[in-house]
Amino acid sequence: MNAIADVDLEQLTKPVVQHFFDPNTWTLTYVVIDPETKRCAIVDPVLDLDYASGTLNTTSADTVIEFVRSQQLTVDYIIETHVHADHLTSAPYLKSALGGEIMIGKHISTVQQTFAQVYNEPSDFPKNGEQFDLTMADDDRFSVGSLQGRAFHVPGHTPACMAYLIGDALFVGDTLFMPDGGTARCDFPGGDAATLFRSIKRLLDLPRETRMFVCHDYQPNGRELAWETTVGAQREANIHVHDGVTEAEFVAMREARDATLKMPTLILPSLQVNMRAGHLPPVDADGRLFLRVPLNVFGGDNVADLAADQ
Repeated sequence: MNAIADVDLEQLTKPVVQHFFDPNTWTLTYVVIDPETKRCAIVDPVLDLDYASGTLNTTSADTVIEFVRSQQLTVDYIIETHVHADHLTSAPYLKSALGGEIMIGKHISTVQQTFAQVYNEPSDFPKNGEQFDLTMADDDRFSVGSLQGRAFHVPGHTPACMAYLIGDALFVGDTLFMPDGGTARCDFPGGDAATLFRSIKRLLDLPRETRMFVCHDYQPNGRELAWETTVGAQREANIHVHDGVTEAEFVAMREARDATLKMPTLILPSLQVNMRAGHLPPVDADGRLFLRVPLNVFGGDNVADLAADQ
């Protein structure tokens, strides 16, 4: 892992950050704007799915498109912090409307290899991340207009999680929530609590005044929506990893807590679509579109005797 204590925030342009909140999935999407050039990046966009009816719509994405066009912005990147398990991405739809390259961490290949088996994808399903325009490694650099960007590999929640520092603004995905929300779960395939703790500590070595933007806010205790905090605030008050919490303490807490959590409602459709960079599976011979729902992926009783051919 590369050291990150060399970041000098005074040398970085401060972006304008506009948030968009989807209350159905508790997801925050961001448009990150360079005020000097009016170029921007979109982080973690949402495609709306009514799971019960199997209906997709683009209401959330259209709101982002309307904002970008109203501000006369040029999109350089559509950035995914990871393969989300709680919402579908609208990245291809946004790209078709606004341009920009779809970016994710290069360890997407690990996720694709795992879930290609889960969904019984055909042997020619690409598992090297080629569905995305750019795959970023730890410490890779990029720019959004005059804003300097830097990628950080922060595994633990998933093996492919990334955080992105754009100017003085850090987008952490699910790695951290607001201080009263704590940290991400680690019980998905490839997740690991000790690895997450070390990833978080890397991010918390950034300057204390670094602005931090989270991907979800679950509004604990009914408080108002919040999306922006700082490295310093996380170090002082994060309920799971504030200064003084040891790795052993964190792992014990995280593993006990994760054992009580239910799977996200949209995990099965989300992973299937998001590992494709938001592209839907191919239509069948009659032009119909289906998503697969594999059974007992995350545990459950053996129901082989219920199969039709038994």
